Amino acid sequence: MKKTILLFITTLCLVGCGTSKKIITDSIELRFLDDYIIVEDLEIDGTKVGGLSGIDYKDGHYYIVCDHPGNPRIYKSEINIRENLIDTVLISEVIKLNRASGFLKVNTLDLESIRIENENIVLTSEGAIRQNQKPSIFYINSNGDFIKNFKLPVYFTSTGIQRPRNNGVFEGLTKDFKKEGYWAGMELPLTKDGSKPKLFPTRSPIRITHFNKESGEADQQFVISLEHITKIPWKYFAVNGLTELIQYAPHKFLVLERAFSAGHGSYGNTVRLFNINIENATNTLGFENLRKEKYTKATKELVFDFKSVKKRLTEGIIDNVEGMTFGPDLPNGNKSLILISDNNFNSLGKQLNQVILMEVIIK
Repeated sequence: MKKTILLFITTLCLVGCGTSKKIITDSIELRFLDDYIIVEDLEIDGTKVGGLSGIDYKDGHYYIVCDHPGNPRIYKSEINIRENLIDTVLISEVIKLNRASGFLKVNTLDLESIRIENENIVLTSEGAIRQNQKPSIFYINSNGDFIKNFKLPVYFTSTGIQRPRNNGVFEGLTKDFKKEGYWAGMELPLTKDGSKPKLFPTRSPIRITHFNKESGEADQQFVISLEHITKIPWKYFAVNGLTELIQYAPHKFLVLERAFSAGHGSYGNTVRLFNINIENATNTLGFENLRKEKYTKATKELVFDFKSVKKRLTEGIIDNVEGMTFGPDLPNGNKSLILISDNNFNSLGKQLNQVILMEVIIK
């Protein structure tokens, strides 16, 4: 029996180490430059800085969304970069959502991603599926007032057999390359599409859906498969899901996946970036249940695994990274990439408000 258990654990370890150390892609290359930790217990305008789940950049400022459902808010910030290092992070303003009436009052707001469009702000919310509170993608103005929301396909909001998983809905959002709308990425598969990722490879397809600004409705969709869990959870919890995406060229996306396995303290996260090509992918928008359909997924290549720079990270920790945006150009002309982590307000133990700077080379 002991030999059987040992063989099982050894097999899991081999599966968990399946990511190749040699990363090759013809489209994009990423280089780690620096990370920066926002001081613990920082308060701005009567709010504690934490739960930072999304970030976007415009005109020298970064807009960082906080996912606290009781007080959802946005921090307007500056991230100063000198000699390819993060010099300071300055938070200057809090944009609070006006929840006195209407859409923002009646909907549960678990905000996960943010994009700036002209003077307005586009946000995703996961809602609260267990309480039959639907997810949403919506606009507010710079004062926090609701403007409008996108209409969702029924399988994203249903309380029937096909429905989203709780805390696994619209985690990522990106402007499309043609500026005609937004792509929204699910964190986890819909309940009937496939299983959540496990230690062994699973069929875990997630939908990434395009919403047209003119019509206000979904008009295209593609599917990618999530990676399996990479660390054995010594306590009863493990998850992997999409946490952000950016379309950087026609048919091509940079996708962020974050896995977490309980029982490893502050070292339970695995964070990886993938290059996605949708050129030959099937439009799955009209498919109610992916298990019952034949379709072609988008292709997926590993671009960067933060395990490779563990010794260069503060305290050797890669935290719960959920937000990602292109920043200003670096001195050599390459684009910067800024990522940010959600510390869950340290409700799960010691976590960091971690800001990461990378260099992007688009080939």
